[in-house]
Amino acid sequence: MSDPATLLDPFVRGIAAGAVVMLATGTWRSAVNRQAKIVSLLTSLSIATWLITESGPLWGAFDRTYLLLLPAYPIAGMFWLFIGTVFEDRPIGVIHLLPPILMGISGVIMGPGPPPYDPLWIARNVAAGLLALHAGFVVAKGWRGDLLEARRGLRAVLLGLLVVFAVLQTLIAFAYRLYPSGPWLGFTVGELYGGTILAILILFVAASFLRVSPELFGAARTPIAAPDARAEAIDRHLLQKIDDLMAAELWRQERLTIGELAHQIGETEHRVRRLINQRLGHRNFADFLNAYRIAAAKQRLADPGEARATISAVAFDLGYGSLGPFNRAFRAATGSTPTEWRRVVLAASTSSSKSG
Repeated sequence: MSDPATLLDPFVRGIAAGAVVMLATGTWRSAVNRQAKIVSLLTSLSIATWLITESGPLWGAFDRTYLLLLPAYPIAGMFWLFIGTVFEDRPIGVIHLLPPILMGISGVIMGPGPPPYDPLWIARNVAAGLLALHAGFVVAKGWRGDLLEARRGLRAVLLGLLVVFAVLQTLIAFAYRLYPSGPWLGFTVGELYGGTILAILILFVAASFLRVSPELFGAARTPIAAPDARAEAIDRHLLQKIDDLMAAELWRQERLTIGELAHQIGETEHRVRRLINQRLGHRNFADFLNAYRIAAAKQRLADPGEARATISAVAFDLGYGSLGPFNRAFRAATGSTPTEWRRVVLAASTSSSKSG
């Protein structure tokens, strides 16, 4: 690395690491839930140490302390976990912790220094690329139904920038193994150009997250009223239209989108999105539909006359395209699977009938 680059590289990475620390501190002090705080803190620590350990001069300044590698190793898994926490509003389960844990363990096994070109190195880098791709899929798939305008904007930033950058890093790692002298080497995180690009991305995303972090995480917001009487009357009229369509069971329509709902009531997507979020308290369109679908599912599953209906048949009839999303939505709403919930409720119903 040339002298100017040697001087500039630590400076650029220092800015990026500082932005990450600022993001973690701001999120921790904000009104977001505890889970989001922990994930943000761990992800920020992983990114900051990754920036340091991927730079020869900067890591050398820390005497190549091996302990710095430990939080850096799970970077791909932590980034994936952070994306899911922010954009899927999902609680963290044991299965969600596996990617960062496995990435960390594989990094420890390989150890510091140039990694060998062996099956573990290949598996680790392939896994990192797949996690980045899945993170991009998560960011993209929920864009249309996201009811938080600030988060919708961040989806475009992350999908178009950070996710693409993460995938490119995986491709460059394999290209470097095949052709060590290729020009792409300069765009790895360990070199000046790659470090500079990442620093700019982190600065931009950190500033965006700090501005809207309380809105990004947590439960549904408290419904708020319109600012004036005229706007309140218009909102109530539109909300009544939405309620009428839901009462007519429009929610049974498979793959119903917020665009279709907006078309049905003759209003723009933006306004319908704002109404469902600010007046009804939902963070995404899927949650809004699930409120109706799960209520109907509970009625059917509690009905002894429907005891022979399969869970799949109930799910498809309620507008779900597959069983998986129905099971996840039902568990999120009730704390148990549809099968378990039906068994308990029907058993209670039978016991009550016998005692009566």
